[in-house]
Amino acid sequence: MLEIFLKTLPFFALIALGFQACRTGFFTSEAAAYLTKFVFYFALSAMLFRFAANLSLAEIFDWQFVGAYLTACIVVYVIATAVAMFRKRPVTEAAFEAQCAIIGNVGFLGIPMLVVLLGEAAAGPVILVLSVDLIVFSSLIVIIVTGSRDGRMSIGVLRTVGLGLLKNPMIVSIVLGLAWSATGWTLPVPMDEFTAILGAAATPGALFAIGASLAGKSAERMSVAGWLTFCKLVLHPAAVAVAALLLFDVPDYDAAVMIAAASLPVAGNVYILAQHYGVAPQRVSAAILISTALSIITVSAVIAWLAPISGA
Repeated sequence: MLEIFLKTLPFFALIALGFQACRTGFFTSEAAAYLTKFVFYFALSAMLFRFAANLSLAEIFDWQFVGAYLTACIVVYVIATAVAMFRKRPVTEAAFEAQCAIIGNVGFLGIPMLVVLLGEAAAGPVILVLSVDLIVFSSLIVIIVTGSRDGRMSIGVLRTVGLGLLKNPMIVSIVLGLAWSATGWTLPVPMDEFTAILGAAATPGALFAIGASLAGKSAERMSVAGWLTFCKLVLHPAAVAVAALLLFDVPDYDAAVMIAAASLPVAGNVYILAQHYGVAPQRVSAAILISTALSIITVSAVIAWLAPISGA
């Protein structure tokens, strides 16, 4: 456990550095926003493209893997929704609480950290987890919130969802990388080196940006945020572990990567959507802040538990 903790510590130290830099005013919120933009549209996209270009669709996509991950996510999603409805929260708020319970920071934290800790072979499973989160659940939250407000489903909602996916640089970079891989060509040396250099900026840039974004978040509604943190850091990886190791035929290493990805704290993009739609942004903000702080311990514990399976 201590050895794994020491391995994960530098990643969280970078988050703390970004947090402190923005909290003290040395790094402005505007600068943090532009750093996030650089990572999202350039560095992380280059990293994903390079990973995908060196993998085939067969190496990434596995129905058993998707089935295990979706099953676990749906179980936790339903539990979080049921608890919110029991508290007599509106459908839109229940949807965002459920989103907090299952959507981890796979893009900015998971890909850089898990590839380093578990090896480059983790890239394929992590990309698949990220794709399911983006395509299924990021679409679902838009459909639920928009449909709930309009009182019906419309072509406009589906168009918004579709355009959102087409404009998401992570989805685009994965698709382009797989398309390149399908040609059977290796990346030309200049392109490979260009994406390698640009992609190398993703790890420190993304972690610093996470910390900077946390500096402006508050820890209000502690009881609800604590429950959502428990769902994300404990219930979600536990459900994924049961599904991947017991209910579905997922290879041990892939299952370990999936469980590690599920143990990550609440993703920042949930807050962006909550703020955009004006639905419980303070609650989501608190869940992100608390889950990220506690994940320093919990993620290390999960990866240490997975070490015999993953070979880490």
